[in-house]
Amino acid sequence: MKKASLVFIAGASLLAACARVPITGRKQLNLIPEATMQSMALTEYKSFLSTNKTVAASASKDAEMVQRVGKRIAAAVTTYLTQQGHGNELAGYQWEFNLVQDNQVNAWCMPGGKVVVYTGLLPVTKNETALACVMGHEIAHAIARHGNERMSQSMVAQGIQVAGSVALSKNAQAQNIFLQAFNIGGPLGLNAYSRQNELEADGLGLVFMALAGYNPNEAVGFWERMAAASGGSKPPEILSTHPSDERRISEIKRLLPQAMKYYKPQS
Repeated sequence: MKKASLVFIAGASLLAACARVPITGRKQLNLIPEATMQSMALTEYKSFLSTNKTVAASASKDAEMVQRVGKRIAAAVTTYLTQQGHGNELAGYQWEFNLVQDNQVNAWCMPGGKVVVYTGLLPVTKNETALACVMGHEIAHAIARHGNERMSQSMVAQGIQVAGSVALSKNAQAQNIFLQAFNIGGPLGLNAYSRQNELEADGLGLVFMALAGYNPNEAVGFWERMAAASGGSKPPEILSTHPSDERRISEIKRLLPQAMKYYKPQS
């Protein structure tokens, strides 16, 4: 079997590539400098918004809600990470929250805090707290650098050699992997992160929504609605890289008591 080539990126040695996820402490492979990830994210985010219809917050209660929820979670997470000595994880973040007119049941967050929620998700969330569940989950993916992890794994597996971050941003194959890593164009919870990443984002997302004053218990109802909306179309967990609906809901229920310790309703 042909061995995959190592990915060479300026400023990222193998030692530095062995990072840890904030809060959980799990070891992960991050070959790509965060500044490079954020630069690529900004380019792709602008490109995406230029070719998709955004909904103005000044003209839509739904768009205003997306911005309100996003700002609350971002502020709460920033405060918490700073207090825990992880404030450097948000270096370079310039948060943006946009509602995009599209029937996909999806949302995502790129490095640097670039967030999109699709209008097709709102009939499933049904309320602001459930929306906070989804946005907390997606923001957790970004802060845990799951996209970097997935992209690094894919590039190594495909034998992509890139000498320098500038070359990386101009590499078409790397750009495609970037979009896949952040689930751009796919349904929520599918075709992007690993089972481990998804469950980790679920746990962090519960904490993040709680810190922002949203009741984590709403997550159970939301994922039950997501399961119903999928109509059982997802493959058995053993055949999928993602947790089954049943396992995800069971794990969320297990994590709720811990997440509730962070919950303080906003008046």
